[in-house]
Amino acid sequence: MQKYYLCIDLKTFYASVECVERGLDPFNTNLVVADDSRGKGTICLAVSPKMKMLGVKNRCRLFEIPPTIKYMIAMPRMKKYIEYSANIYAIYLKYFSKEDIHVYSIDEAFMDVTNYLKMYQMNPVELAKTIIKDIYKNYGITATAGIGTNMYLAKIALDITAKHSATNIGYLDEEKYKKELWYHKPLSDFWQIGKGIERRLNKMRVFTMYMMLPILTKKGYIRNLV
Repeated sequence: MQKYYLCIDLKTFYASVECVERGLDPFNTNLVVADDSRGKGTICLAVSPKMKMLGVKNRCRLFEIPPTIKYMIAMPRMKKYIEYSANIYAIYLKYFSKEDIHVYSIDEAFMDVTNYLKMYQMNPVELAKTIIKDIYKNYGITATAGIGTNMYLAKIALDITAKHSATNIGYLDEEKYKKELWYHKPLSDFWQIGKGIERRLNKMRVFTMYMMLPILTKKGYIRNLV
């Protein structure tokens, strides 16, 4: 049986929660989540999607935000974010058994949806759309989803493919991964490859996933992709 996984992420979660709590649209509001009592050097835990559109990056420091951008500052409220996360997890439980849900972080979760498609008479994309709509309808939080034939592909579809989709949904199987991402740059776009690892790989003259094949296949990491 062909397996299918969803990886769902709550978009700019902390900032979106703060916007929703204020009755504001995260895509039309300049807001950052930060403790400004610590000064301009404090790190922003999250910035709203509107701020990202203006070129402001997550995890920046307050002083790095251009002075031409006017924005609101929201004090971090972890208890509130955990409350929203728990409520959204309850939405997942409406569709799937807890045994088929793996919580990856406060704003991200994997689901094995293989055995639910026939029951709901949906394909994976339709099921992802249904859950995304449910989350938005109940809590005003925009979610994105990656769909893959294994958990790795679902995560990569979320992180890379969904960003360029009008539906906020990306899909990858083995062939699609090879066709679309074998030569994708930079390597740091891929799950668990940070800037430091990317620099070390570049020194080894490795710049794409295709060039990593000898390393990854030897270690057995992507045996199913080749």
